Amino acid sequence: MPSQLAREAAAWKAAAVPAAGALVPRPLAIRRQHPAGVPPVARRELWAWAMYDFANSGYTTVVITAVFNAYFVAVVAGGASWGTLAWTAALSLSYALVVISAPLLGAWADLRARKKTLLVATSVVCIVGTAALAACGRGEVALAVCLVVITNTAYGTGENLIAAFLPELADRQAMGRLSGYGWALGYGGGLLVLALCLAWIQGAAARGAGTNAAVAETMLITAAVFLLAALPTFLLLRERARPQPADGVLRLAWDRVRSALSGSHGLRDLQRFMLCIVCYQAGVATVIAIAAIYTQQALGFTTAQSIRLILVVNVAAAVGALAFGRVEDRLGHRATLAVALLGWLLAIALLWVSQSVVAVWLAANLAGLCMGASQSSGRALVGYLCPHGREAEVFGLWGLAVKLSSIIGPLGYGLIEWLSGGNHRAALLATGAYFVLGLVLLARVDVRRGHALAATA
Repeated sequence: MPSQLAREAAAWKAAAVPAAGALVPRPLAIRRQHPAGVPPVARRELWAWAMYDFANSGYTTVVITAVFNAYFVAVVAGGASWGTLAWTAALSLSYALVVISAPLLGAWADLRARKKTLLVATSVVCIVGTAALAACGRGEVALAVCLVVITNTAYGTGENLIAAFLPELADRQAMGRLSGYGWALGYGGGLLVLALCLAWIQGAAARGAGTNAAVAETMLITAAVFLLAALPTFLLLRERARPQPADGVLRLAWDRVRSALSGSHGLRDLQRFMLCIVCYQAGVATVIAIAAIYTQQALGFTTAQSIRLILVVNVAAAVGALAFGRVEDRLGHRATLAVALLGWLLAIALLWVSQSVVAVWLAANLAGLCMGASQSSGRALVGYLCPHGREAEVFGLWGLAVKLSSIIGPLGYGLIEWLSGGNHRAALLATGAYFVLGLVLLARVDVRRGHALAATA
């Protein structure tokens, strides 16, 4: 016990933060310095890493948020009363698969130095499956559900793997900036793909095609952009981890995951933050999953109107990721996230009390700003609390928390909407509770202590 206390005290001293008002040198570069024998981080790798956020964002924006979700409820499910519940159940199943597999895959990737190999494989699965969604028409519920489960599982796994490269590329004091750049590029990618899809849908009449057919064809556009934009990541990003000789890799990987989950390494603040992520990300995931469904089913928006709204929200989200990414490295990870969660509550309250067009646009853009800020700062804070050498494992746990929240949030919304006879406003109000609980749990996270303990883990 005394030796453990001594280690914690030494770590606290080494990680001490200057007093308020003290001048803190600002890092001149984002790139992390590696010891001899490890390839230095090239500037092009930072761009290649961030480009993956640009590449995969089209999938979540078009398929999950803006286009295919509303198409599934209105066309594939034929407007049935169970349509929203079926959609959220399909997403929840895919997230459950990621929850089960992500920690083991992450730990295995650390031990065998295969993060990039797995990243490429899951990306190809998501791209091919997204293109296949174009074949889903009226009544083909089973096919659509299967493809959504497969593609969203692959997307979620790839999201965890690309995040695990962050501590290898960026200095710990600059993770917020690089994470913010990635999220900003991601929202830019979603904006580009969504604009292409909107143009394709609006041009359907001129081509002599129907709107439903045009909506289905946007899946091909989404898949093509994903493939092209991910090429820099596949070609330029390097794996710096080295395979670790070990017998029974899967058994060892499971032992490490179990130890991390039980907190036996003393990473209690990281563990607390993971619980916080589960709560507030449940609200974020709900908004992402039902955005177009809510605007069309509850507010009477057309498909084109919903896409225009979400286009503007993506711009706001990119601004939020960039702006708060810079603020985060000065203000602090926890304070930045707290401001974003308060903004989420304000946006939901504004949308719930008013149905006017101006209020809807104001609330949506405020939610966009907070979405970029909360996702960027949350990922950076996990990296800040992550012990060296366990990046893929810890970010696998981060993925577990995010995907667990993505099961709880959307599925809860779908159940409330279904049980209340289609009352989307009641389901939206319940979503605000996730952000309140997230704020309460965030207050219990000591970032300084967590960073110090990570250094001794």
